[in-house]
Amino acid sequence: MTLKVAIVGSGPAGFYTADALLKADPACQIDIIDRLPTPYGLIRFGVAPDHEKTKNVMRGFARTASNERVNFYGDVDIGEALSLDELREMYDAVVLAVGAAHDRKLGIPGEEKAGVVGSASFVNWYNAHPDFVDRTPDLDTSSVVIIGAGNVAIDVARVLVKTPAEMAATDLPDYAAEPIHGAPISDVYMVARRGPVEAKFTNVELREMGHLEQCVPQVSAADLPDEVTGEMSDRDRRVREKNLGTLRTFADREADEMPKRVHFVFFASPVEILGGERVEAVRFERTRVENGRAVGTGEHFEIACGLVVAAVGYLSMPVDGAPFDHKWGVVVNDAGRVGPGLYAVGWIKRGPTGVIGTNKPDGRDAAQQILDDLGAAGGGKPGREALEALLRTRGRRWVDLDDWRRIEAAEIDAAAEGAPRKKLYRREDFLAVLDEQRAAG
Repeated sequence: MTLKVAIVGSGPAGFYTADALLKADPACQIDIIDRLPTPYGLIRFGVAPDHEKTKNVMRGFARTASNERVNFYGDVDIGEALSLDELREMYDAVVLAVGAAHDRKLGIPGEEKAGVVGSASFVNWYNAHPDFVDRTPDLDTSSVVIIGAGNVAIDVARVLVKTPAEMAATDLPDYAAEPIHGAPISDVYMVARRGPVEAKFTNVELREMGHLEQCVPQVSAADLPDEVTGEMSDRDRRVREKNLGTLRTFADREADEMPKRVHFVFFASPVEILGGERVEAVRFERTRVENGRAVGTGEHFEIACGLVVAAVGYLSMPVDGAPFDHKWGVVVNDAGRVGPGLYAVGWIKRGPTGVIGTNKPDGRDAAQQILDDLGAAGGGKPGREALEALLRTRGRRWVDLDDWRRIEAAEIDAAAEGAPRKKLYRREDFLAVLDEQRAAG
């Protein structure tokens, strides 16, 4: 009997799991299911538009999807089109790879004010995620505060200050490009609770901030230590030393070199969002780092702004039919095992940490667990035949791999010169491409 596996979610964790399964069991049958009409998840909706090279991993995922033992079922929402329990009845193993698409809260007074948005919402908005395209932020402000010091925070800052020319060869959608490039933003403050040594951005991302056409980075030399101290791996020490070296070059830059500035502000913890119905400023408490933790000093200051982007972490949502740990925002699991025949990988398993490649070991682990628990022979369940029969009974269409290729080709054909694609972003537009092509024969 053939092992039948359903993977719910088509982002990096889902595709790494599929690839690992294909290598571990040459006879298995894998169905990748996504509630959106498009595959690739975080790669399509989380990677910044101007980092097209980072999206090259999609080529490997496309090869996996093209394997004759793999089917793609897009526009199928588990929990709406069918339940997780129904899916588990159809497949020998079900792998949850649904990621974390929501924002972790700041947990401070005032964050409900207009003009305060989470980075997940903001990034999904400018990356044409169908759920977020109508959440247009008000960018009519000269000053923006980004709370956080990771790569997502840097991505948001960079997209806000780049020129139209710098973004021309990207897939930034027009509905986002127009308000961003028309905004009067002159100063972006990226604020971190701890110091530059503890910041989570990578050096490649950081260096890029020093080579923008119309924006100069700013950092106080007083915030930069002479050396990296403390116990850590050699790799972490090298990364932090590189970041310090780059930040030192920023400390030498003049504020009036260019019309826009990104300020790296360290040792500051947000305590309150100020203003009336809309944000007008953020109050911070200065901190010091003790044993790796930010400790308040009792000294406060404020940064005036009209927009706050909270880049303090992503959050997974519960999956109906699976146990969920609300404190940690993950499916309850034992090293990836959730229940009989049910597994978890990626951020829904361990929280939103790491980079794209960090999900690869999860995929290998899940593949091994499935084979250890079920064996290559599987349990004899029907798999995709039952799935397709149920969807047809309920009058539900799905987007298969050939459909996606047609959608992708339409996006590429519609792209401006030099741009990789012109993203579609409404469900009806995705399906319209398919309907038009079918009508044309």
